[in-house]
Amino acid sequence: MNPFRPATLVVALSLAFASQVSIGADSAASAAAPVAASPTPGTELGLDKSGMDPAVRPQDDLFLAMNGTWVKKTDIPADKPSWGTFYQLRELSDTRVKDIIEELATQPQPAGTINAKLGDFYKSYMDTAAIDAAGVKPLAPYHAQLAAVKNKKDLVLLMGKWVSFADMPLNLGVSPDAKDPTIYSAGSFQGGLGLGDRDYYLKKDERFAKARAAYVTYLRTLLALDGDKNAVIDANAVMALEMKMAKVQWSQEANRDPVKTYNPLTLKELSAKAPNIDWKAYLEAGDLPSPAFVSISQPDYTWALAKLVKDEPLDVWKAYMRVRMLDGVARELPAGFRDAAYQFHDVAITGVTQDKPRWQRGVATLNNAMGEAIGQVYVSKYFPPAYKARMVELVDNLLKTYSTSIDNLTWMSATTKVEAHAKLAKYGVKIGYPDVWRDYGALEVKAGDPVGNSVRAAEFEYHRQAVRNGKAVDRTEWGMTPQTVNAYYDPQKNEIVFPAAILQPPFFDMKADDAVNYGAIGAVIGHEISHGFDDQGSQFDGDGKLRNWWTPEDRKAFEAITSKLDAQYSAYEPLPNVHLNGKLTMGENIADLSGLQISYKAWKMSLGGKPAPVIDGLTGEQRFYYGFSQVWRAKVREARTLQLVVIDPHSPARFRADGAAINSDGFHDAFGTKPGDKMWKAPADRLRLW
Repeated sequence: MNPFRPATLVVALSLAFASQVSIGADSAASAAAPVAASPTPGTELGLDKSGMDPAVRPQDDLFLAMNGTWVKKTDIPADKPSWGTFYQLRELSDTRVKDIIEELATQPQPAGTINAKLGDFYKSYMDTAAIDAAGVKPLAPYHAQLAAVKNKKDLVLLMGKWVSFADMPLNLGVSPDAKDPTIYSAGSFQGGLGLGDRDYYLKKDERFAKARAAYVTYLRTLLALDGDKNAVIDANAVMALEMKMAKVQWSQEANRDPVKTYNPLTLKELSAKAPNIDWKAYLEAGDLPSPAFVSISQPDYTWALAKLVKDEPLDVWKAYMRVRMLDGVARELPAGFRDAAYQFHDVAITGVTQDKPRWQRGVATLNNAMGEAIGQVYVSKYFPPAYKARMVELVDNLLKTYSTSIDNLTWMSATTKVEAHAKLAKYGVKIGYPDVWRDYGALEVKAGDPVGNSVRAAEFEYHRQAVRNGKAVDRTEWGMTPQTVNAYYDPQKNEIVFPAAILQPPFFDMKADDAVNYGAIGAVIGHEISHGFDDQGSQFDGDGKLRNWWTPEDRKAFEAITSKLDAQYSAYEPLPNVHLNGKLTMGENIADLSGLQISYKAWKMSLGGKPAPVIDGLTGEQRFYYGFSQVWRAKVREARTLQLVVIDPHSPARFRADGAAINSDGFHDAFGTKPGDKMWKAPADRLRLW
């Protein structure tokens, strides 16, 4: 089931970006003393030296020097598109959640309690024998709704109704308003492409052509399994329709512009722009009756879509709606549907050779449905209070260092520095888990109804957010569950958030020396802080308002540096004849670069002027950069790499490690690089932002 994705700007750390609602802020940064500079007796190194490659010099490739032997010896698990540090921790988190859920599912629970809901939801999803026996009967309500569509007005109403649980051509959401982040406002954003992104439809590369062929096969299979006697014709028609949609959709990099994607329009203005759509009825069907305005993220796409609704045959649109619904619930349907979804989404698009265990899909589905309910149990078992206290100290140290670094900038004027300090001073910090947990009391879960449970969970979450349109923003909410291995910054809340599950080795090791922790979790903290000052986040002020607080000269100086960063990353070639998109990955590259440099300064400050000890033959400076490189340890299948280059604002792991380090003076000092080394970059050419 497609998760609800409102049009809000959230920047996450992970290798594969997951767009989520980002909710809430507080001021957890304390005035604690700096973290102790020296390791205590018995401190662990915090580095997996067995994964290092002694044949590779860090002066030539930091990533392979730290991870080369691991890369050579490690096979990506058959059911995974990628493997490495992030994925191993996610596997651990999933296993822990599985144990929590199975314990609940095997014990009698009072009816109607959250524990009963968790158990019934999971058991229903896992009972594939019952799912196979039910056939397509669970789809009867959706078949009836689709059969009731007799004209284009009915079609638009159904799009509005299904927007709560399926990926539609024009999705709706509610998030803090970009110009007034104290209130929630409604917005729309493009969607509805089964291949996920316009590039898969428009690029001529043979690899994209194979994906298109696999998609048509998938559509044909879904329709045939659902009883469509014209499955071949309808599948081709749906593909042709999506091709037309793709041609008018915005690119990923264009969607990164928060000014161009903020276009508030009243119902009257919407009707004038696209009279073919009954906007009032559409928004009411989407649980947004009479909004003051709706911000249309991609206006010209929206008007072009309205024309497609008018011009394309109703039967083609109904076939399209049918496959969007089927694709959304395929994992909760009989074996034929499940296998078709696996063959397309996993084999064709990400390159796996074995299906993921059913329990792991069940965990993911339940995390989406009632993640914070599971999170309460998770943190009680796996997140000691000492972890949070140590993180508060680290974050405070990074924020102090960032402030000092702003003072020392040579490219920014005093006027803009005042604004930058004002923004930094208002950062909210969240660590581990929410102070206020989400209430799932109104969510209906039925034993033996996996399709219904999945749809109702999506509708529950959509409604929970939609009804807040025009109301005050709740700043206690989180956009990720505690069991999520990730971190994020939300410019509309001006907050950084670190869920409990990422606060464990190798990111955060209570027993490791400070150099490694600062290189790992310190760089993560710095990364998220830096998002407030990247090319997107820097357009929001300390209150989360979309406002230009820069002088024109300072913005020009900033863009002169980032244009060089664009050129650096656009030159990287993760696959033959496939280059990174430096503009798409700009924000993450800025955050990686600045986060690493700020964390290094913070670690140096924590030493209090004393030299770091040498441990196991490595200086503190070397351990810092090895710790940074270690967290990006990863291998990715070719098909998945192709997909991520198209859709992911993050650069591939190797380029994240080497691309940030090559611009860092501390790295060159630590390893004594010189001209001729592959990682050498002259001091005058190194990029420094924050």
